[in-house]
Amino acid sequence: MAILDSIGIIDLLWIFILISIFIPLVQKRMLLSRRQRMMRTIEAQRSSRVISMIHRQEVMSFFGFPIARYIDIEDSEAVLRAIRMTPPEMPIDLVLHTPGGLVLAAEQIACALKRHRGKVTVFIPHYAMSGGSLIAMAADEIVMDPNAVLGPVDPQLGGVQGYYPATSILKALEQPNPNRDDSTLILGDIARKAIDQVYQTVYSLLLEHNTPEKARELAKMLSEGRWTHDYPIDYEQAKEMGLPVNDMMLKEVYELMNLYPQSGMRRPSVEFIPTPYTPSAPPGKGK
Repeated sequence: MAILDSIGIIDLLWIFILISIFIPLVQKRMLLSRRQRMMRTIEAQRSSRVISMIHRQEVMSFFGFPIARYIDIEDSEAVLRAIRMTPPEMPIDLVLHTPGGLVLAAEQIACALKRHRGKVTVFIPHYAMSGGSLIAMAADEIVMDPNAVLGPVDPQLGGVQGYYPATSILKALEQPNPNRDDSTLILGDIARKAIDQVYQTVYSLLLEHNTPEKARELAKMLSEGRWTHDYPIDYEQAKEMGLPVNDMMLKEVYELMNLYPQSGMRRPSVEFIPTPYTPSAPPGKGK
C-alpha cells in the first residue's frame, strides 16, 4: 500500500511539472495569436504591412533571470525579411519601442526602410532611443505619442569596463597626459571614425525631407554628443528640429503594446485601475 501511495505521489509530481511547463507555452502561443490579429486589424485599416520591434525586459523561462532586449542582428534579419516580403509600393507601418542597440543592425534597418518605395510610417508610443531614433529618421512620417521621446544617436564605445560616449573619449585625449598607453590612443581613433560614420548615416537619412544645410545641422546636433546619450527629445523638440513628426497615434497601437507585457515575475512598481475614466461634469452642470 505504501508503494502504491509513493507511486501516486510521484505521478502527481510529474503531472504538476508537465503542467508548469506547458501552460506558459500555451499562454505564449495565445498571446502571439492576439498580437497577430491586432496587426491584421491595423493592416486592414491602413492597407499596409505592420512590423513591430518592441524591446522590453523579459525573463528567461524556468530560471526566471531578467534579460534586457536591444536591437541586434537577429532583429535586422527579421525586419529585412519582412521588407522583402512586402510589395514595393505597399506602405510599411513600424511600431517601435526600444532603448537602442547595435549600430550595424540599426543602420541596416534604417537603410532598408529608406530604400522602400512605399510610404514608411514609424509609430513611437513610448520611446525610441539611440539606434531606435536612427531607424525613425528613415521614415516618411513619425507618429509620436505626445509624451513619447526620441534620443541622440552619438556612438558609445567601450568593452568590459563599460561604455563611454565617443565624444567624451576625444575630449579626454585633448588633455595632456604623457602616460597614455597605445590602447587609449587606438580607442580615440575608433571614436573619431564612429562619430564620422554615424554623422554620414544620419545626414543621408535626413536629406530627403530637409535641405542639405538643415540635414547637416541636425546630423551634427544628434551625433556630436551635445547631450547625454539618454537625453529625451520630446515631441515638441522633435517638431522644432524639423523632423516629420505628428501626434496622430492610433488607439490600435496602444492596444498592440498591451499585448507585449512586462515580466510578471516581480511585484509591479506601478499600479492603477485599468479602466478609462470619463471626466465628471462640474457641479450644477448636469449629471
